[in-house]
Formats: sequence, structure tokens, C-alpha cells
Amino acid sequence: MTYKYRFVNDYSELAHPKVMEALAAVGIKQFEGYGLDEYSLRAAQLIKSLIGDEKAEVHFIGGGTHANLTVISSILRPYEAAIACSTGHINTHETGAIESAGHKICTVAGKGGGKLTPADIDEVVKAHTDEHMVKPRLVYISQSTECGTVYTKAELTAISEYCRERLLYLYIDGARLGAAMNSRACDLSYSDLARLADAFYIGGTKNGAMLGEAVVICSDALKPDFRFHIKQRGAMLAKGASIGVQFEALFTNGLYDEIAGNADRLAGNLADGITALGYDLLYSADSNQVFPIFPDDVAAAMHGMYYFYDWEPVGDQMAMRLIVSWATPERAVGEFLEDLKKAAAK
Repeated sequence: MTYKYRFVNDYSELAHPKVMEALAAVGIKQFEGYGLDEYSLRAAQLIKSLIGDEKAEVHFIGGGTHANLTVISSILRPYEAAIACSTGHINTHETGAIESAGHKICTVAGKGGGKLTPADIDEVVKAHTDEHMVKPRLVYISQSTECGTVYTKAELTAISEYCRERLLYLYIDGARLGAAMNSRACDLSYSDLARLADAFYIGGTKNGAMLGEAVVICSDALKPDFRFHIKQRGAMLAKGASIGVQFEALFTNGLYDEIAGNADRLAGNLADGITALGYDLLYSADSNQVFPIFPDDVAAAMHGMYYFYDWEPVGDQMAMRLIVSWATPERAVGEFLEDLKKAAAK
């Protein structure tokens, strides 16, 4: 079926033109393998400068599930578990990758919009008291969340402080970190992330890269032998330069934040236009994901013109998920709102 536009995800476009140009410029030049090439080293240095932590380790991995599996399994002992919101990506969309490594995910509902709080984490910790149960050791959150919401500095600080008091590691899934950091709801800096988290990753796949994520290890305790874990999990690319080149392009002259900020801006316009027409949103439109609630007839009409996901029923209506990509043209948002207005008038 031919659609006017696809608001289904933020990775349907291959890569930003400047990323493609950077890859083409390397061409058939020879380079060191396994992420030890000059491009990856320069990209890692750009990220260290951005986060203000020269001691951090930066490793480039092909995709988000591989990043989550490699980091989490490297941290946890066989009897240790991760704590996550029930909507968390490792719980809902990674085919049990973490459990396949032998680690239980202890889930809680969290507050509205897919966020965890210290009270949520404490609920799990207090429910696991002895050696007859798994031992919670790592807290997993994503920034932005699966619901498109964004942790503020105060919220993330509270979680970080709780984790350090209870000797828990804090790991942040940054598949859509660009959208989070450039959100109108965000007051965090990249250096705040490095200070508050033990490890996190910067998503490239969903923000202009052909593929790839940059895993950042901040805690000294997690740095030794991490490359062994990457290799064992099948995440170490012989042509690691293919990711390093892309991240060097993305973090040169602010391209990463520029394109993420544009996606957030257009998503904000989309959300404002939808609410102006009288429709509610399931979650606050903090970043590049918008969750409008439409009556069935309106939803059917829009599905006939645009590709997007049904998210969950809300009473006798349906909440949708619309994602604005780094490459979404302004006209697509305008046309969607015009078509929505016509569908609502029928």
C-alpha cells in the first residue's frame, strides 16, 4: 500500500546525507579493525569531550539490543537481576535477550509515561530479601522512554542517588537520547548523564546513522575487560570503522543535536495541532513520539493515508503512536494535520 507518509519509526531512512558522505569519503582506504581505527578513536574523543569525562570508555556497537545485552550481561553476576519499568524496551521488545543470558528482569508499572521513581525501585529491592530470590543489582531506564517522555535532572538525580545508596548500577538506554536531550522538557546536559549514570549509550540508529550505538562506560568498576564481553556477545565488528565514521560525522559541528532538535520541533507542532483539534494525548509529547487518542472512524481514515501503529485501547477509542524522524519534512506534518481536520469533520 502507498501512504502519504510513514510516521511508524525513526529509522526507515538509511542515513543523513553528511553521514553518507563521510562513509563514501573513506571508500577503500585501509583501517585498523575491531573499532581501533582512527575514525572510531576520533569519534570516541568527540563524545568524551561532549560529556566532559576524559576517563570514560566509548565503544561502538551495531544496534540497541546488542548494546543492552552486552552491557547488562557484563555487569550482572549469574544470580543478579535488572529492575525496569514494565514498558521498558528490554522487557517488551528484545525477545527475552536479557533473560537468555540468565538474568531476570524485575518489572514495576512505574509512574505515568513509562518512568521509574526511587519508590518503584525500592519496592522491588524490598521484595527481594535473601538468597532464595534473585538479587536486584542494576536499574534500567531509557531516555527518552518507550512512551516518549523524558526524565528531568531532578528525577534522574533522585534515581542515581538511590542507586548509589543501595549499591545498584544505573544504566540508561539511549536509543532516542538525541530526542531526549533536545526535548523542550529536558534540563539535562550530556555531562549530567555521565555524572549520574554508571553506563549509557548514545543512539545513532534512530538519529541519522545507518546503524550503530555508542556505549559509554563511566564507572571504573565496569571498564575492565569490556571488549571481551563485546566479542563474546558477537557485537564486535571487524569493520568497526563503519560505525566510527558515522559517529564522527554526527558529532562534528553539532549535527547530532541539530537533527534531533528538528524532529522534536516537528513532533511538538504535530502534538499542538492534534490537541488544537480537540483530541487528547495519552502521554505528554516531550520528544519525537506523539500518542494521540482517536475515535475509531477517525483512526481508520488516517490509517488509510498514513502508516503508524495502534498503541493501546483507551476506553472505546484507540491511542496511536506517531514518530517524527530526523528526516521528516515539515510538509508531512502539515498534511497530516489538514487530513486529520477533514477526517474529523466527516
